[in-house]
Amino acid sequence: MIISARVHYSCLAMSELAARQDENTPVAAGDISERHGIPGPFLNQILRTLRAAGWVQSSRGSQGGYRLIVDPATITLLDIADEVGCQETQDRRETNPTPAGESLQAIWETASESARAVLSRTTLADLVDRCKEDSGVMFYI
Repeated sequence: MIISARVHYSCLAMSELAARQDENTPVAAGDISERHGIPGPFLNQILRTLRAAGWVQSSRGSQGGYRLIVDPATITLLDIADEVGCQETQDRRETNPTPAGESLQAIWETASESARAVLSRTTLADLVDRCKEDSGVMFYI
């Protein structure tokens, strides 16, 4: 499994919308772009895809933006990756197979399956919770 920039940025955008879901105000694409370093035109393409999936709602105007309209606990990172076009690992079978080449192909397939398993059991809500834990400021006296 290849985690492309599109998948990475999609997960970042969705996590931002999920983290701000309780604010009841749309999040401007520019805010997401600036906060996470996502190129604006690329983010707009991603947000259109997420809107077409039925996960994101957009509103126009000066107070417009995007909001998550589904429960973040119901969407896995694998769902997002599959929706925005995650690439599978390339089949590298050789025309003249060798034991080493066949063994490596089996390892690549196992690695891909493992990655898919991790993404399938990690929800958007889990990601938001992890971000909150990681950004928590600790004070020691």
